Amino acid sequence: MSVAKITVLGIYVADLIFRAPRLPVMGETILGESFAIGPGGKGSNQAVAAARAGGKVSFISAIGEDAFAEIARKIWSGDGVDFSRVAIRKDRPTGGAFIFVSSETGNNAIIVETGAAQTITPETVEAAEAEIKASKVFVTQLEPPLNAARRGLELARKHGVITIFNPAPGLEAGRVLLPLADFATPNESETEALTGMKVETVDQARVAAARLIEMGARNAVITLGAQGVLLHGGGVSELVPGFKVKAVDTTGAGDAFNGGFAVALAEGRSPLDAARFGNAVAALSVTRHGTAPSMPYRADVDAFLG
Repeated sequence: MSVAKITVLGIYVADLIFRAPRLPVMGETILGESFAIGPGGKGSNQAVAAARAGGKVSFISAIGEDAFAEIARKIWSGDGVDFSRVAIRKDRPTGGAFIFVSSETGNNAIIVETGAAQTITPETVEAAEAEIKASKVFVTQLEPPLNAARRGLELARKHGVITIFNPAPGLEAGRVLLPLADFATPNESETEALTGMKVETVDQARVAAARLIEMGARNAVITLGAQGVLLHGGGVSELVPGFKVKAVDTTGAGDAFNGGFAVALAEGRSPLDAARFGNAVAALSVTRHGTAPSMPYRADVDAFLG
């Protein structure tokens, strides 16, 4: 099995996680059931997920010089993520995310302020070109500045590196990056933002996936929650079923999938096998609370898959 060298460009934010039966309406105060602070940001979550799943991971980002940044460095160090290309901005705070988790369903709602990560530039990414070139897979999202994400994808393509573009959060602006994506990995709402098409069934996902390919993506991998993922492209259009587990917190499930999917592709697995591996990583993550802390380790994934 080849070494799964992966570079992830994205943001780190500190997650402020509140659990309650529901969100308050404007002007209302309600009592929560629990509160926690932990590491977050889609890019950082994906980097941790990939590292725990067996990848050798480099992370490109920017953080402040504060207590939230210390949380980041602690988890990256603990999981072996190379963060030498994470810039330290003394004039900007590390970003933060308000995360509401329903104690009734495990579903979530999130507000993100990216803080220091707003300063990531194309030059930030170019400084890490050697890391990108040495990788087998490059991953980015729509949380870092668009021009930086574009530059990362361009450099990966230049060096023949597989590109995964996770167009999250769902923004129309992400359409311009689809032609640089070997694999575009939106969820249902992100797919709608890109294509204008509702995605509530597998058949609707298949139509939308075809549209994503018309828009430039080489392959579309639409994540459909508990149903699994639809892989469409390269002569394949197949639903890769999700695993049945008892979900307690779905926060970060998409990041878990992307991290696991990247590792499996970097190891040389087929896209279908990589999607199944990503599904397993995501399934295990939702059985635990939190985002990055919920990401499973490779031994757990291998045992789960049998």
